[in-house]
Amino acid sequence: MQFGSAIALRSYCERQSESVNENQLPHVLLVEDTPSVARVYLEYLRPEPVAVTHVETGNEALRFINKRPPEAMLLDLVLPDMDGMEILRDVVGRGLPTAVVVITAHGSISNAVAAMRGGAFDFLVKPFNAERLIVTLRNALERRRLTQLVETYKEVGRDEYFGFIGSSLPMQAVYRMIESAAPSKATVFITGESGTGKEVCAEAIHRQSPRRNDAFVALNCAAIPKDLMESEIFGHVKGAFTGAVSDRAGAAAKANGGTLFLDEICEMDLGLQSKLLRFIQTGTFQRVGSTALEKVDVRFICASNRDPLAEVEAGRFREDLYYRLHVIPISLPPLRERDAGVMAIARKFLVDFAREEKKRFVDFSPEVEAVFQAYTWPGNVRQLQNVIRNVVVLNDGETVAKGILPPPLNAVDPVVVVLSVVPEKGAAAHQTGSEMSDSIRPLWVIERDAIERAIEICGGNIPRAAAHLGISASTIYRKRLTWETQKPMAG
Repeated sequence: MQFGSAIALRSYCERQSESVNENQLPHVLLVEDTPSVARVYLEYLRPEPVAVTHVETGNEALRFINKRPPEAMLLDLVLPDMDGMEILRDVVGRGLPTAVVVITAHGSISNAVAAMRGGAFDFLVKPFNAERLIVTLRNALERRRLTQLVETYKEVGRDEYFGFIGSSLPMQAVYRMIESAAPSKATVFITGESGTGKEVCAEAIHRQSPRRNDAFVALNCAAIPKDLMESEIFGHVKGAFTGAVSDRAGAAAKANGGTLFLDEICEMDLGLQSKLLRFIQTGTFQRVGSTALEKVDVRFICASNRDPLAEVEAGRFREDLYYRLHVIPISLPPLRERDAGVMAIARKFLVDFAREEKKRFVDFSPEVEAVFQAYTWPGNVRQLQNVIRNVVVLNDGETVAKGILPPPLNAVDPVVVVLSVVPEKGAAAHQTGSEMSDSIRPLWVIERDAIERAIEICGGNIPRAAAHLGISASTIYRKRLTWETQKPMAG
């Protein structure tokens, strides 16, 4: 079927091998009635690994969607034969798995806001540059992919997964990666900030793998002195060095048939990295002080809280070792990006620690929940675990109040103030309508005040405020436009 002056863009195939199948690429439908403008957008997208089809009219777009719903659609709202909103309503109404990004002129921001309320993922205001288009499209495709993962895991209830807690979109993606990587012998490289659960991830892969009944051996490369690291990995024979009073098996031999997890691998000495590379390539090694070769069958998983490629570029990590290890990368999101996962994990820790310490704690006060949600958790899950342990050991009661939180949590002033609408049973029945109205503020107003306060603290720097709030700058711009339309409702 022909779609007017349809233009198919196969940029990825042009710069990669001819064996790449375009049908495997994310498909993007560009709906733009001005050919010269469409050509600019197509050129912007040339470096991207996507296949783009361009149509000029709404009817052509609907016919294409009926034949094959694209993964994403760039939709101009002003078309010669219909309003672009009709196409958006069709996609949303039928529940099609298409992320829609609407394109509008500068003087039609209200249309963009209406489109966002109608189910569009994001919007672009003309004119925009290549970077803005590419970032928006990538985000749309990623959100669509994660949404599909969530829908998949809703069927099996993935609120917890092999030691992980949380059902947020980023964590669903992690669960899926673990499940996909586990059956293979391919090396997995886990990255993430300190305390995000890299060893938990490694253990989950092992427990899901065919090697689950054999050993899981974990070695922290940052916690062992450089002079002893080789012996820890490969073992040694009696007399190999001062203190070697007997033969000793290293982690490599202990992990035979199972999994060897090398945590903080970027801390490993360069000289030892070459020996590790040879071990990974051949499956053989020599104990320190021995000339005999030993052969083992080991599955490698490694982790680092640093960017391994940056370490390669800085000359601290061997490039050949990087490419040997970096086969299946898994990136663990920090705690601040796990949505409601903070409270889910906190409650799990609270129940477990209260049971261990024989304390009465069962929940958190609304104020504490606000503090936990506002705090950035630089130490991630490990820090949260330590905070809950501190509270339970040093205090008792049924509810964790802010006054018993340890530093620095006790000094956090949550941006969103949580109001207790019903302070005690039956109290709400004695409040008049006006009193209730004064106590309860619309959620969007609370959110607006929180964001505006963050912007003020950051001296008007929206990108910096967005970084502290854990959202994108475009989200703030979009919400500000939405608030403009809601102001009449506020009264």
